[in-house]
Amino acid sequence: MVGTQLNWDQYATAWARLHGGFDPRVAAPVVRAWLRFAYHVGYALGRLRVSPTAVTVAGVLLCFCVPLLVTRPGNGPFLGALFVLFAAVADSVDGAVAVATSRTTRLGYVYDSVADRLGEVAWLLAFWLLGAPGALVVAGGALSWLHEYVRARAVAAGMRDIGAVTVGERPTRVSVALAGLLVAGLAGLIEPELAAGTITMATAVWVLLAGFGLGQLLSTIRRALLDAG
Repeated sequence: MVGTQLNWDQYATAWARLHGGFDPRVAAPVVRAWLRFAYHVGYALGRLRVSPTAVTVAGVLLCFCVPLLVTRPGNGPFLGALFVLFAAVADSVDGAVAVATSRTTRLGYVYDSVADRLGEVAWLLAFWLLGAPGALVVAGGALSWLHEYVRARAVAAGMRDIGAVTVGERPTRVSVALAGLLVAGLAGLIEPELAAGTITMATAVWVLLAGFGLGQLLSTIRRALLDAG
């Protein structure tokens, strides 16, 4: 059964409660615009009785298309980037459907987290198929997974909120995947061999940001848990 549809202010309040108190109404203009876009799409899908889980599954399937498309001659990386963008929209909209229709559940939160990790594995697999070194790809995936795992364990240990918004968050990974595939596609048009070097640099950026973000998060968690103790 669909819950009561929330207006934007009600939605923003509920969204903030689920995201460590971060109010989307006072976010940076780009972030606020993105979240409001997700709200409107989620509201419309809620009216159509589309479930949050269906949107989550669609997002994962879009992610799985990325490694299948990137090796296509010519426009493969561009198609991959397009599907990363579609998956990013689905990732925002599934939560928006749940919040806007008052259907948030703990199980849905778990499904969404698992979907995010599976999607990132698919993107990194696409990087590897385009020529990024396997060790670098594995490092990027491991650091990103560790970032989310450490935050979850810290909350379980008594940290009251998300701790810190680091440079290694999910939106950063989306941006690196999208930009990396686009630039690799452009480089490949100039010289096919350039695509591998370009996607290797994108993977290195992913690893550096993930590592620095993990350091930021660990520092914040240490202070938060010491204060709580």
